Amino acid sequence: MPKPTLNDLTAFATVAAHRSFRRAATELGLAPSSLSHTMRTLERNIGVRLLNRTTRSVSVTEAGERLLSRLKPALQDLDDALGEIDDFRQSPSGTLRINAPPQAAQLLMRHVMPVFWPRYPDVAVDIVVEGRLIDIVADGFDAGIRLGEFVPQDMIGVRFGGDARFIAVASPDYLAAAGEPIVPDDLLNHACIRHRLPGGRLYRWEFEKHGQELTIDVPGRMTLDNIDLMMEAAAAGFGIAFVPELTAGPYIEAGRLAAVLGDWCPPIPGLFLYYPGRRQVPPALRAFIDTIRETMP
Repeated sequence: MPKPTLNDLTAFATVAAHRSFRRAATELGLAPSSLSHTMRTLERNIGVRLLNRTTRSVSVTEAGERLLSRLKPALQDLDDALGEIDDFRQSPSGTLRINAPPQAAQLLMRHVMPVFWPRYPDVAVDIVVEGRLIDIVADGFDAGIRLGEFVPQDMIGVRFGGDARFIAVASPDYLAAAGEPIVPDDLLNHACIRHRLPGGRLYRWEFEKHGQELTIDVPGRMTLDNIDLMMEAAAAGFGIAFVPELTAGPYIEAGRLAAVLGDWCPPIPGLFLYYPGRRQVPPALRAFIDTIRETMP
C-alpha cells in the first residue's frame, strides 16, 4: 500500500476543516477537481473511505474522524517546528491573511501598511474585507480584526488604536427642521437610518448614561448595510444615523453632519487584532502585530 504523502494528509485535513472542496481548494491554491482527485487517490491507497460526498455537502466518516484526531496535533507540531526554523530567517516571509471589517481595513491601509510594506518585502498581505463574523481558523486566516466585544474568547487579542465610540449624527438641515433629540427615547419620533447587520438582523441602537442602559429599536423608512452609505444618507437629510465616531469625524469637521445625544454615547473597547492561541506565532504575523503596536498604540 503506497504511503500517503504529507501533501495528501494536509489536503484531507483542510477539506475536513472546511467541509467544502471549493473552500479547501482556495486555501490550498488548487483546482477543486485536482483536490477531489487527490482525495479519491488517498482513499484508494489506504483502502478506507474518509469523506462522504453529496452534490451539496461534504462530511467526514467515522474512520476519517479518527484519522483527523491523530493528524491535527501532528500537523500543528510540524507547523510549530517550521515556525521555529523561520525565526532564523533574516526577515519574515510568506503570505499573511487577515479578515477585517471595512473601517478597520481602512485604518490598516492608512497607518500600518505604509510602515509594514517597505519594511518586510518578503511578506505578501491578503486582506479580506467583510462585515460578517467568521471562524478565522476554518476559513484559513492568520488573524482577524473586530471590536473587542466580538472577539471570540478562545482567541488571543491585541488591542490597538484606543477606545471606540458610536454616535448619533444628522445633517444640520434635518435637525433645524425636525429638532434635536435630547434623550434616546426622542428617537422614536424621528426619521432614523436603520442598520442591517451582516447576518440580516436589524441593529438596535445602544445608549448608556450614569449606569442607565437603553436599547432602542428605532423607526425609519431607510435601511442600509454600509456605514459609508449611512453617513451619506444622513448628510443628505434623510434622518439620524448611528455610526462610529472615527468614521463620522471628517463629515462633522466639514459641517455636513452634527452629533446628537453625545452624553448618551460612552466609549467602548476599540479594535483588536486576534489570532489562535498557538504555541508559535508565525513570524509574519508577529511582525505585523509589532507594526500595529508601533503605528497605532
